Amino acid sequence: MSNQKSKIKKIIQEYLIDEGLLRQRIADKDGKIEFGFQFHYPPGPSGHAMVVFKPINKDLIILSLGTQIAPPHIKALNSLDGNKKNEYFMELRKLFLMRDLFYRIDIENHRYEIIDQIFLNQDGIIMKKEFYQSIRKVFNSAVLSNILLAEYCAGKISPEDFMKAKEFNSNSDFRLYS
Repeated sequence: MSNQKSKIKKIIQEYLIDEGLLRQRIADKDGKIEFGFQFHYPPGPSGHAMVVFKPINKDLIILSLGTQIAPPHIKALNSLDGNKKNEYFMELRKLFLMRDLFYRIDIENHRYEIIDQIFLNQDGIIMKKEFYQSIRKVFNSAVLSNILLAEYCAGKISPEDFMKAKEFNSNSDFRLYS
């Protein structure tokens, strides 16, 4: 790995360690990434698993957060009248586009991925502020998608089922450094 390549890897790793977010390295099984890390944001029990990686021969890093909709919510979505389930996924598309994010939606398997990319500056690095703004943008979009899901499922799911889902528990205030 060249000095420039290892520089951005070291910087991203330090940014994640400084805030207590880093969980593990991502193994490059396909030879498509220079490096990757899994982390949880925000820190603590309410954090969501996210990944950051740098594709080979690209001057950018990619941040990603994947979501698998929980079984009680899948059941509620499937019980909606008319075309409401498809409307929910269309609302997700609009949300991600309005927030200038890339996405992948798998309606059949009730999952989606929210993606942002940050281009390296001329020195081949990324400022910490820019890195964390991107993390917050992806994370906040995931939280908004959960709120939207709750609105669509209102009345179709019992309160007990809401409490079983991690995203909707009483600790979902997403405080930093708590």
